Amino acid sequence: MSILAVAATLLPTLSGLLDKLIPDPEARAKAQLDLLRLQQEGAFKELDVQLQVNLAQAEINKVEAASQNGFQAGWRPLAGYACVCGLGYEFLLRPLLPWCLIVSGVEAPPLPSLDGVLFELMFGMLGLGTLRSADRWKRVSVMAK
Repeated sequence: MSILAVAATLLPTLSGLLDKLIPDPEARAKAQLDLLRLQQEGAFKELDVQLQVNLAQAEINKVEAASQNGFQAGWRPLAGYACVCGLGYEFLLRPLLPWCLIVSGVEAPPLPSLDGVLFELMFGMLGLGTLRSADRWKRVSVMAK
């Protein structure tokens, strides 16, 4: 549980304690204002930490993409090539190879299918999932999480 969540759950309790501990209305209002200010500063600090982490990851991604090393910069294209090869196998080689073998007189067993896993991989790589769209429909902010 984050500090912000703990502070948000304790805020009504602390406000109730302030009502009992500080009888003067002006001093109580000032103490409640200070408590709210501390809560906001904590929220902004947590958001700033998340922003800094995301910016650092973006810089790492830029460095990886600009690298001349094939193992560093090439893993994303390699995953794309593997997906294209899988699509080629699924929609060209798998149906046509047994047909060609049967036409030439050789009996061939059916080849295994990659269909169940292949589209999940391809949609994930291309960013075609609906999770972010569902968040937008519900008006959920990514930064709020």
